[in-house]
Amino acid sequence: MESLHADISPWIALAIVIFCLGLSAFFSGAETALTAASRARMHALESGGDRRAKTVNKLLRMRERLIGAMLIGNNIVNIGASAFTTSVLVAIFGAEGVIYATVVMSILVIIFAEVMPKTAAINAPDRMALLMARPVAVVVALLGPVTMTIEAIVRLLLRPFGIKIGENQSVLSAQEELRGTVDLLHREGGVEREARNMIGGLIDLGELEVSDVMVHRIRMRTICADQEPQAIVREVLASPYTRLPLWSETPDNIIGILHAKDLLRALDGVKGDASKLDVRGVATDPWFVPDTTSLPDQLRAFLSRKSHFALVVDEYGEVMGLVTLEDILEEIVGDIKDEHDVAVTGVRPQADGSVNVDGSVPVRDLNRAMDWSLPDEEATTIAGLVIHEARAIPDPGQVFTFYGYRFQVMRKAKNRITALKITPLGRRRAAE
Repeated sequence: MESLHADISPWIALAIVIFCLGLSAFFSGAETALTAASRARMHALESGGDRRAKTVNKLLRMRERLIGAMLIGNNIVNIGASAFTTSVLVAIFGAEGVIYATVVMSILVIIFAEVMPKTAAINAPDRMALLMARPVAVVVALLGPVTMTIEAIVRLLLRPFGIKIGENQSVLSAQEELRGTVDLLHREGGVEREARNMIGGLIDLGELEVSDVMVHRIRMRTICADQEPQAIVREVLASPYTRLPLWSETPDNIIGILHAKDLLRALDGVKGDASKLDVRGVATDPWFVPDTTSLPDQLRAFLSRKSHFALVVDEYGEVMGLVTLEDILEEIVGDIKDEHDVAVTGVRPQADGSVNVDGSVPVRDLNRAMDWSLPDEEATTIAGLVIHEARAIPDPGQVFTFYGYRFQVMRKAKNRITALKITPLGRRRAAE
């Protein structure tokens, strides 16, 4: 052995060590890049015809074999480089060469074969994955039999512990994973707040029902059909809305939906004489939908019927409110305003960090306006959330603390909370 190493030039020995370290760096970087690469981006690139992305996706579909091949290759070259270096240094320095080889190879492997390639790969995983895809595919193919044998041994050893490899079961649903990814990108500055809210609204759409976004009956603008046509025309012209429910005898008896454009067209047909109008004949039949209808189903119903307006009823057929196409779209894009909309002043931030909120403000709207995360599963409005948590209808002046916020009831009308003061606890302590 000594004569063998005596014949090897130090430069050849150095070249062999550098070559092994280079292979080790390749295996470490490739494993990190491929496991951290964005599967969504790779799928998009493959759809666009990128062959490298197709190779990446193929490797990711056999993730266990990929990781096994990278680990086998990495360990082979690391052990080989360490053994060669040790034998050379022992031949030169004797028994002390083992210590020198251990120190030198530990430093070289940690810095140049582990930390540097993995740092480079994690900073640009997609680009590095595309660059390394083809060489890695060759290595995986060459080491395939060895990897499959090791996989079988590992599965056999882990089976008594109840660990099943290959099921790829995710703890989070696809929606939760997507929402978590968007939130992470928002915190890192890659996604703007408005874009995050829009994506979040689209993800949450399937979890919401019509009752979550409807305009409650106490806030509906309706018109009595029993009054004179002239009065009805004046009410329609004074309203900021183009579609108004018509009722007869009692407000619960909705007999039709009056569209401002249809009314004006009929008014033109009678030469502007409102007294000759047949308002009930101008109105269209009301469309009633259950309050438990999901928003995606209601959106499809709006599109199929080519209608933008529906009345919401409960299981007993009682009118609970109304829902429009705009209400559903606002869950995705936020508030849609035009020059005829009534300004909403339900959320009023204060200088001390607190927020004065009308009780009828929806929790989802408050979250979007203040970038909060109050739960909206048990209640639609902020007043409903306080009542749900308090398990009672609180009186003015009462204070509650939950979800990291301080809720103070400011005003109440009969059994309805009309105004609250909400203070995030962190901001309150900072102010004090």
